[in-house]
Amino acid sequence: MESRSAALERAHEHAVTWLDSLDERPVPPAVDADEMVRRLGDLPDGPTPAAEVVDLLAEACEPGLVAIPSGRFFGMVIGGSLPAALGADWLTSAWDQNVGLRSLTPAGAAVEEVAGRWLLDLFGLPSGSAVGFVTGATMANFTCLAAARDTALRRAGYDVRAGLRGGPGVRVLVGPERHPSVDLPLRFLGLGDPIAVPADAAGRIRPEALAESLADVGGPAIVVLQAGNIHSGDFDPFADCVALAHERGAWVHVDGAFGLWAAVSPRWRERVRGLADADSWATDAHKTLNVPYDAGLAIVRDADALASSMAMHGDYLIQASGDPQERTPELSRRGRGFATWAALRSLGRSGVADLVERLASHARTLADGAREIPGCEVHNDVVFTQVCLSFGDDDRTRSVGEALLADGVTWMSGSRWHDRAIVRISVSNWSTTDDDVRRSLEALHRAAEAAG
Repeated sequence: MESRSAALERAHEHAVTWLDSLDERPVPPAVDADEMVRRLGDLPDGPTPAAEVVDLLAEACEPGLVAIPSGRFFGMVIGGSLPAALGADWLTSAWDQNVGLRSLTPAGAAVEEVAGRWLLDLFGLPSGSAVGFVTGATMANFTCLAAARDTALRRAGYDVRAGLRGGPGVRVLVGPERHPSVDLPLRFLGLGDPIAVPADAAGRIRPEALAESLADVGGPAIVVLQAGNIHSGDFDPFADCVALAHERGAWVHVDGAFGLWAAVSPRWRERVRGLADADSWATDAHKTLNVPYDAGLAIVRDADALASSMAMHGDYLIQASGDPQERTPELSRRGRGFATWAALRSLGRSGVADLVERLASHARTLADGAREIPGCEVHNDVVFTQVCLSFGDDDRTRSVGEALLADGVTWMSGSRWHDRAIVRISVSNWSTTDDDVRRSLEALHRAAEAAG
C-alpha cells in the first residue's frame, strides 16, 4: 500500500505541475515522436519501484506533450477537462469499475443513466432515447449507424444476423463535407462508400438535392446529417431534410461531434431546429463539454433497436434489462459516465449554455481580430466555433501556419477548404480567456509579418 500511495502522490505532483505550466509554456511540443521513443528507453531486466516509474514517465514525456488543455490550443476540435470532470476521472481509474452490467457495477450503470437523462433534457431529445457511452465520435457514429442499418434491413424483411450478402443493399446519403468519422464506420458495417448529396458553400446539404437523391434510391436508406461542419461550423437544414427522409422511410442520423451542443443554448437553438426529429445522434463530450477522454455519446431514439444491435449474451453474465452493454459495442470498458456526470453537475443547465456561448463568442472575436491583419481573409460566416482564414495564396497561407507553430504561443491547424489552403481555428476549451484570445491574435499577426 505504501508503494501505491507514493505513486499516486508523485502522479498528483506531476499533474499539478503540468496544469500550472499551461498558461506560459509553448503550446507545440519541444521534441518529436522519434525523440520520445529514444527517451523512453528499453525494458529493464528487473522491476522498478512504482513512484520511480511515475517520475520516469513524467520526466521523459514532458517535452513531447502538446499543451492541448491550454486556452490557446485551437488546432482541431479538442477540448480540455473541467476541474470536476478531471477529478472524477481520477476517481474512475481508482474505482476501476467495468461498466457493462447493472448487477456488477450498479454505481457505474446508475451514473450513466442519470447523466444520459440529463443530456437528453439539455439537447431537447426524446426522453426515452438510449444513451451509450463510447470512446469518441467515430464509435458513436458506428453505434448509431449499426442500429440504423439493422433497422433498415428489418423493415425490408431481412435479418442482419443472416449476413449482408443475401440482403438488400442499404444506401447511405451524406453531405460532401461530412467528417471521415462517418465513412469509416460505414466500412466497418459493410455498407461501403456513401452517396454524396450536393451542398451549399457552407457545406449544408441542399434539401432539393436530397429529395432528388432519395428518389433515385430504390431500397432501404439512411440519411446522415451534420451538426457542426468542421470548416464552416454550420448545420444542415434539419427540419426540411428530416421530413424529406422520413417521408421516404429513411433512418436519419445526425453526426454532431461538437455541434450538437448548440442545442443547449437558447442563442443557437434555432440553428438546430428539427434536429430532435431524427432517429439517432452522435456527439463527443470531450469536444465541447470538456470531459476527459474517453467521452463519446451514441444516442438512439428507439432503445430496443439499439439493444437489438449491441447486446451480447452469455450464460456466465448476470444480465438485466437496461444493462449498459446493451447500448455500446463493448462489454469491458471503463466508467465513462462518472466524468460526464461530474461535468454536468458542476456546470448545471445554465453553465452548459454559458460554456457553449462563450466558445462561440471567442470564435467571433478571433475572426474579427483576424480581419484586421493585413492580407487576412475570413472565409466562413462564423456561426458557431470554427474560423477559416487565408493570407493570400496557398504558399503564404502555409507559411503563416508554420510561423505560428514556430512562435509557440498558440496552435491553429492548417487545412484545405474550397480548394484553398487555410488556417483553421477551432474554439473548444473551457479555459480559453479573453487574454488567451488577445495573445493568440498577436501571435497570428507576428506570423503573418514573418511570412512576408
